Amino acid sequence: MLRQSYSPPDSFSFAFVLKAAANLRCLTTGFQLHCQAMTRGLDTHLFVGTTIISMYAECGFVEFAWKVFVQIPQPNVVAWNAILTAYLRGSDVSGANKVFGLMLFRNLTTWNVMLAGYARAGELERAEGLFLQMPSRDDIYWSTMIVGFSHNGCFDEAIRVFRELVGSESKPNEVSLTGALSACAQAGAFKFGMVLHAYIEKVGLVWITSVNNALLDTYSKCGNVLMARLVFETMLGKKTIVSWTSMIAGFAMQGYGEEVIKYFYEMEESGTRPDGVTFISVLYACSHAGLVEQGHELYSKMTEIYDIEPTIEHYGCMVDLYGRAGQFHKAYDFVVQMPVPPNAVIWRTLLGACSFFGDIEMAEQVKERLSELDPDNSGDHVLLSNIYRFAGKWKDVAMVRRSMTEKNLKKIPGWSTIEIDKVMYNFVAGDKRNEITEEAYNKLSEIMLKLKVKGGYIPEVGSVLHDIEEEEKEDIVSKHSKKLAVAFGMTRLCKGSTIRIVKNLRVCKDCHSFMKLISEVYGLEIVVRDRSRFHSFKEGLCSCRDNW
Repeated sequence: MLRQSYSPPDSFSFAFVLKAAANLRCLTTGFQLHCQAMTRGLDTHLFVGTTIISMYAECGFVEFAWKVFVQIPQPNVVAWNAILTAYLRGSDVSGANKVFGLMLFRNLTTWNVMLAGYARAGELERAEGLFLQMPSRDDIYWSTMIVGFSHNGCFDEAIRVFRELVGSESKPNEVSLTGALSACAQAGAFKFGMVLHAYIEKVGLVWITSVNNALLDTYSKCGNVLMARLVFETMLGKKTIVSWTSMIAGFAMQGYGEEVIKYFYEMEESGTRPDGVTFISVLYACSHAGLVEQGHELYSKMTEIYDIEPTIEHYGCMVDLYGRAGQFHKAYDFVVQMPVPPNAVIWRTLLGACSFFGDIEMAEQVKERLSELDPDNSGDHVLLSNIYRFAGKWKDVAMVRRSMTEKNLKKIPGWSTIEIDKVMYNFVAGDKRNEITEEAYNKLSEIMLKLKVKGGYIPEVGSVLHDIEEEEKEDIVSKHSKKLAVAFGMTRLCKGSTIRIVKNLRVCKDCHSFMKLISEVYGLEIVVRDRSRFHSFKEGLCSCRDNW
């Protein structure tokens, strides 16, 4: 077009090609187009100027976007929204606030851009304050608030806002429903997830694939893989890669290795091509189920048949696969032969396996590598201390403890949540007592006494890294957040109800033994989701077969 003088570019031509440069985030081309627009006197044209602002925003140059904006003679609300978006894209919330305050007129887009910007930046109090100021609220605003709370880990607030939405003039849409289901999945809010399922059925939204996928993910992460399978098998329309992967991940987290492989082959037969995320779940399942040969074969299939380049997560799964099988040298050789530098997570996976099997020599080699990558991780010190303690090397235990004290390292505080009557309760070990925790502590004292008398319970105090008396160590492990959550559930839930708990850390050995005894002595079914997997306790046994 530039070469043919009889057909010069106009404002529309520049706007479209600037949009292309913005989509490619190509700053050099954007500069050239800006110069071309200037030579033709189009840079201050409202339409072209607004597109230049958006281009600079996409390329991360907010200061250039502002210089273009101030040269536009009479910016309209679209131009104002473009510069507002530019500041928020650049994570400059303060600058966005100033722009928002300068705006003489705002439309629905203005409010939603600002609301979404606050939510993305984690400024949830500001987001909610702005939400309450809005002259009117449509389904987009409600969805932005729900998704914002959910993505920032404020699951109770996300569920609360969804309840308010249902009672308002607006109605839940695909985005708000998936946002609320995501909050239920992360928080382990099984009962409220069932309420949402009933609502979806009632209003006839079961045909939306993304909603079904979110529902499937919710049941999987809440530990009810049978309900997840029911949703999966009754889905309307063609199942997507997300549907298959969510189902596979659900079985993987529960430790059903054979089921995962079965669904994987069904997925292939259906014509759906697995991706890298699918293989992460499949390899994860193989490692936790002890399916070493199958895991190795599937890893080869991923690289050779599907030509998927392994990521650090795939490498981690393979290290875990060999480590859990006690094949430390094979795992170590795999790590050192990786085509990419192993990160701290890879070495930590191997250290965890060494801790489980008590391999001191390998553990010391791995800890040396970890000290170079992440010297201040308290969990690594705890694992190494436990290995030394089990081997009776008390001098080395004391050395690790001194190292932690000198570096002022502390264990990450553990928390556990439990859902009672669609309300989430959070427990933190050592937290201040209140009416709720007092109820939990009283019940826990009663449980501990019964387990010691009838179940022969002896607290496992090995993970307590303090030079204190055994009685004090027992007191510390007896107040772990998981125990408080279970005790509270036993006081509030109906007899025969399954107790479902979500935990931010891995279940320690003491709590694992404690849950098994409760399930046996009290005849309860307890489902615990820790940061690694699910543990289903029933009749004194755990679904992980003590291989966690």
